[in-house]
Amino acid sequence: MEATNKTNNVVVIGGGVAGSLLAKSLQFDSNLVLIDPKEYYDIPWTDLRSMVEPTFAEKTLIKHSEYLSNGTIINSRAIDITATEVLTEEGRAVPYDFLVVATGHDEALPQSKTDRLEQFKKDYEKIKSSNSILIIGGGPTGVELAGEIATDFPDKKITLVHKGQRLLEFIGPKASTKAMKWLKSKKVEVLLEQTVDLDSVSEGSGEFKTSTGTTISADCHFVAIGKPLSSGWLRETILKDCVDQRGRLKVDDKFRVIGHEKIFAVGDITDVKEMKQGYIAQGHATLVAKNINLLMKGGKESALSPYKPGSAIAIVSLGRKSAVAEFPFMTISGCFPGMIKSKDLFLGKTRKVMGLDS
Repeated sequence: MEATNKTNNVVVIGGGVAGSLLAKSLQFDSNLVLIDPKEYYDIPWTDLRSMVEPTFAEKTLIKHSEYLSNGTIINSRAIDITATEVLTEEGRAVPYDFLVVATGHDEALPQSKTDRLEQFKKDYEKIKSSNSILIIGGGPTGVELAGEIATDFPDKKITLVHKGQRLLEFIGPKASTKAMKWLKSKKVEVLLEQTVDLDSVSEGSGEFKTSTGTTISADCHFVAIGKPLSSGWLRETILKDCVDQRGRLKVDDKFRVIGHEKIFAVGDITDVKEMKQGYIAQGHATLVAKNINLLMKGGKESALSPYKPGSAIAIVSLGRKSAVAEFPFMTISGCFPGMIKSKDLFLGKTRKVMGLDS
C-alpha cells in the first residue's frame, strides 16, 4: 500500500487501547513511531479472565509487531517532550511532525509477552492454591475479579472490601444493587465503607484488619483500586502547563493539547468529561487518525472533525454468563448483557479491530 505522505513523522507515545489503534491506523500514511515500554498491547478488559484461565491470555496479549508491519517500535519509556522531539529513557531523540500522547494509566507491566503470561499463571496458581481470597476495591475491577473467581472456583471463600457506600460508584445505584445481589448469590462477602491499610498487609500472615477493626482471614489478596494516570513525567516537559490537577491533559474538541497544534492526546489521559471506557478511547483514536491524516495531506483547519461525547454504555461482567449493564435509559442484569460481553470479553471483536483473526 502506497503511503500518502511519508515525509511526516508521527510519534505515538503509549501502546494501550487508544495508542495501538492510532498507530495501526496511521502506519501506511507516515513515518510512524510507536514508543511503549512493553513489546505488546495488553487488552485491559480481558486481564481478569486471564487470571483464572491463563491460556485465554495467549490471544489477549498482542505483540505490537503483529499489527504494525510498517512502523518503528521503540520499547522504552518517553521521559521528555520538546517542540520537535520525544526523548526516551534509553537515550534516543525521536523527531516528530505530529505527536500523540496515549499513556493512559501507570501500571508496572513486564516488558515481554512471555513474562506477562507467566504473571497470569502465577495469579492463577495463587487463586487455585488458596481457600480464602480477599479483594480490596469494589469498582469494576474488583467486582469483575470477584465474579471471575466465584464462577470458576465456587468453593473459595471470597471477601470484597470497598471504601464507598456502594459498589460500582462510577455508574448508577441500580447497577450497584444488581451487582451486590449477584455477588451475594455466589456467597461473596461484601464489606462496604471500610478500607484495608495496604502498608500493613503481608501476604503470608493471613490476617487483614479493616478501618472499622474487622479482622479478615485470607490466604491471599488482590488489590483492585484505581491506578494513577501516567502523566507525572509530563510536568517536566513543554506540556507542563497543560496538565490539570487530576493529572489529565487539557485538550480541545479535536483532541489537540491546548496551545500545541501538532500535539494530540487520546484515551484516559484526556480531560474530556465522559466515562473512561475502552470503546470510547478507540473512538478517540479513530477521530485523531482521521484528523492527522487530513493535516498531513494539507487539509484546512476548518475541515477537522470535532469530537462529541456520546451517551456512555457500561457493562460489568459477572463471571462467564452474566453481567450488569447500564444503558442511557435502562439498567439490566443477567444473561442478556452477559451474552454481549462476558463470554469472550470482546476479545474477538478487539482482535478484529486490530486486523487480526479472532
